[in-house]
Amino acid sequence: MKFLVIGGSGTIGSYLIKKFRDDNENFEFTVNKNKIDGTNQNILDITKEQDTFELIQKSNPDIVINAAALTNLDFCEDNHELANSINVVGAKNIIEGCKNTKSKICHISTSAVFDGKKESYVEDDLSSPLNYYGLTKIKAEQIVQKSGLKYLILRTDCLYGWTKNFQRINPVTRVINTLKSGKIFKEIIDWYNTPTYIPDFVFALYTLIENDNKGVYHVTGSEYMDRFSLAIKTAEIFNLNKKLLAPINSNLLNLSAKRVNVNLKNVKLLEQTGIQMKGVTEGLTQMQKNESNNN
Repeated sequence: MKFLVIGGSGTIGSYLIKKFRDDNENFEFTVNKNKIDGTNQNILDITKEQDTFELIQKSNPDIVINAAALTNLDFCEDNHELANSINVVGAKNIIEGCKNTKSKICHISTSAVFDGKKESYVEDDLSSPLNYYGLTKIKAEQIVQKSGLKYLILRTDCLYGWTKNFQRINPVTRVINTLKSGKIFKEIIDWYNTPTYIPDFVFALYTLIENDNKGVYHVTGSEYMDRFSLAIKTAEIFNLNKKLLAPINSNLLNLSAKRVNVNLKNVKLLEQTGIQMKGVTEGLTQMQKNESNNN
């Protein structure tokens, strides 16, 4: 089986590449601006239709994993055209390329496709995004579902784990970096997520592909909590000064994009694969154990 990872320099992409290398898988990957180690990488701008077609045709993969996206909610809200070109048009270009090679597509999506009005969400619930990022992601999902290709759509939320210097920090690394510098960290108390440990997500993705599962899956951690509680737990696990943490309400931030609290349930994943996603304490503990490998 041959894999093509689109967005190899992103957080999910880089973890996937490490796993494929460790497992001696046959794979290629693409980057846009940030080159990473490896000889089997290709420069690709997925908004360029012909370039995308040609690269997928040349690679001729069995599985294409689309981990490329513009994920900054406020930037998407303020830059509709760019967000649409990457998250929707880019996804469409990848899908059309996959049709030529009859590749299965694995598309990474988000909890932001929902409006947060329900207590929790399963895969078959109707989507109703309340920000532009969520709108672009549900449009991409619909393109995948109507493509006629074999597909996986994996919705996730609040990914955390070690990242490279050129990658976006996440709610956990942001807390660690700030508290280690001895600064006060203000964290939001009214945003709730299902924090997801990135290596767990990658393992689940790999297992779903290996088992030839198809359709939509929620791949998230097993706990639903507010960001401030996540920050407290992070400080405890990493032996940092939690007295530097200060709770604030999101309405003080005047952000462009509306945030919603979405509790994604991953029961389908557990029932069909037996995978029990880690809770926050377990994930953070594993992350802490791996800290020396990321310095």
